Amino acid sequence: MYTTSELQQIIEKAIPAIEYPKHPKDLYEPITYIMNLGGKRLRPALVLIAADLFNGDIDEALPAALAIETFHNFTLIHDDIMDNAPLRRGKTTVHEKWGTNNAILSGDVMMVEANKQLAKVDSVFLKDVLNTFNATAQGVCEGQQLDMEYETRDDVSISAYIEMIRLKTAVLVGGAMKLGAIIAGADEYERELIYQFGENLGIAFQLQDDILDVFGDPEKFGKQIAGDIIANKKTFLLLKLQELANEKDANKLKLQFVNTDLKDKIGQITALYEHYKIRDLAAEEMKTYLDKAFTALEKIQVAPTQKATLIQLSNELMNREH
Repeated sequence: MYTTSELQQIIEKAIPAIEYPKHPKDLYEPITYIMNLGGKRLRPALVLIAADLFNGDIDEALPAALAIETFHNFTLIHDDIMDNAPLRRGKTTVHEKWGTNNAILSGDVMMVEANKQLAKVDSVFLKDVLNTFNATAQGVCEGQQLDMEYETRDDVSISAYIEMIRLKTAVLVGGAMKLGAIIAGADEYERELIYQFGENLGIAFQLQDDILDVFGDPEKFGKQIAGDIIANKKTFLLLKLQELANEKDANKLKLQFVNTDLKDKIGQITALYEHYKIRDLAAEEMKTYLDKAFTALEKIQVAPTQKATLIQLSNELMNREH
């Protein structure tokens, strides 16, 4: 069995070895740039972890892992354009460096590059691999669309929010793991179980992200704290507060959406979260999805020692505060 860090290193070595066309230079240079910006490589590692779980060949699963990483970085290029983000992983974003039109086109061709990687998969598994990859990619795009729509809507329910994060974040985790299982020769039942594990872990991870955005240690979390509050972003915490707040507190909350004193805004909304015990409620919701994930994992009929890497990684992901 491989460790997560060993699999991440395999991917890290494989990425610079990918050969892209040389011309037009401004189309392909941005791809090399963003693919080599680093990151944890968790999504492609999950492809390999799943393949390893079912005693598959890591080398055979590597093209699918690279396809997932290529697709993920394609979405980052386009997300950065939509968000007008100047930085990605501490470096200038592609659209800032090469211009928006170039960035859009480079992102587009990354989907082609992802499919070129998938074409290297054993033909026995190729149909199932393509179906899984396409469903995953389509789900991520649907989730991003819903996320944008929710920015201007006042009627977003908690169930609608969970569905949005399922699509935007969790299906990529589940889809990555299912790809690894397919290439390892796992049966339909096992593929579905590992998908359910990944999807529910992905939802729990995003709910944890919502909590840490408000209550996390900025040095350990690695992001700006209260960024969601500043942006009036609809998260589980905000939606739960809106659901529970009495009329007086609901009106107080509405006033904060236009409060330009950011320190005061953060303090006021955080105080409301604490009053209604929103952190505890969010943690309960997160645990619900984490329990669903581990219930699916328990049903997979492999030796407990083979699940060790996955369990360790899951615990690390869900204990990022510590």
